Amino acid sequence: MKKKIIYDAASGFPIGIAVGFLFSLIVSVLIGDGSFYPVMPELAVKTGSELNAVILQTVLCGALGSVFKGASIVWELESWSLLKQTGVYFAIGCVAMAAAAYTAGWMHSSILGALFFIAAFGVIFVLIWIVQYFLWKRKVEQINERLKKGGAIQQND
Repeated sequence: MKKKIIYDAASGFPIGIAVGFLFSLIVSVLIGDGSFYPVMPELAVKTGSELNAVILQTVLCGALGSVFKGASIVWELESWSLLKQTGVYFAIGCVAMAAAAYTAGWMHSSILGALFFIAAFGVIFVLIWIVQYFLWKRKVEQINERLKKGGAIQQND
């Protein structure tokens, strides 16, 4: 299990970097003035340069990818209830996201800013969880239907 967590965390790092870049790109497009905004201006000031800020944010995004991918092991713990798996994964993700968001300036540095960020994270988490739940439920129903008909189950379904 430790090897799997390490492998997942390592493979999650580049995924986190890619997701972070996509967010920067989306924000830049939404601003719509033709410029690319790789980081929050406050982070560039705090780190002394835009390059330092981009490096820090890249490491933070990679670390987030590692945390989320490594923590996904909880979904494989069959002895845990779905509620426990969800709670542990949410807690790990929320702490990691809040720490990264505070460091990178993605949220206001206040109690209200932190509460708003955690609430937004919670809403997004719940929406993704619901979508995933129904996708997996549908997949299980399809597998059960095939089993009832005596059909073989293919791996790539």
